[in-house]
Amino acid sequence: MVQRQKDRKITVSSLKFMRLKIGVVMALFNSDITDKLLQGTLKELAALGVLEENIIILQVPGSFEIPLAVKALILDHQPDAVVCLGALIKGETDHYQYLASEVSRGIGQVGLEFQIPVAFGVLTTHNLEQALERAGGVYGNKGAEAARAAVQMVKALRKLSPEEADEKS
Repeated sequence: MVQRQKDRKITVSSLKFMRLKIGVVMALFNSDITDKLLQGTLKELAALGVLEENIIILQVPGSFEIPLAVKALILDHQPDAVVCLGALIKGETDHYQYLASEVSRGIGQVGLEFQIPVAFGVLTTHNLEQALERAGGVYGNKGAEAARAAVQMVKALRKLSPEEADEKS
């Protein structure tokens, strides 16, 4: 049985989210889906108090390009976290499996390399209907969930380093 984290309010007492700089890397392939993921991401970041001018959006051709774009965004803009948005939909060939594996690995690797939260908002679905259900449909918006996870991770990691929390809060 799959268990999902229930939506929890993020307390803002120990972190001033409006000062956070958040990068968003969005794949343009399957833009009917990724546009909805981006809308959910931006709405959630606004609800958390992240200022619009502190959000850097970088669009890339497809999900395969996300890890490199995340790395470039981190090097150029030093965000506190990055949200990755894409939609990989299974087709008739094995192409989907190779992409899903490499995109997942690359996103995880870049987060570990730079030691900042890199949230995974890349859908890996069997069909368009499943993708739509996860881009604002019956299963919510995975872009919003990734945005929330990114901010929660910033908060969690700053708890480990009280000096840094004082400087950035």
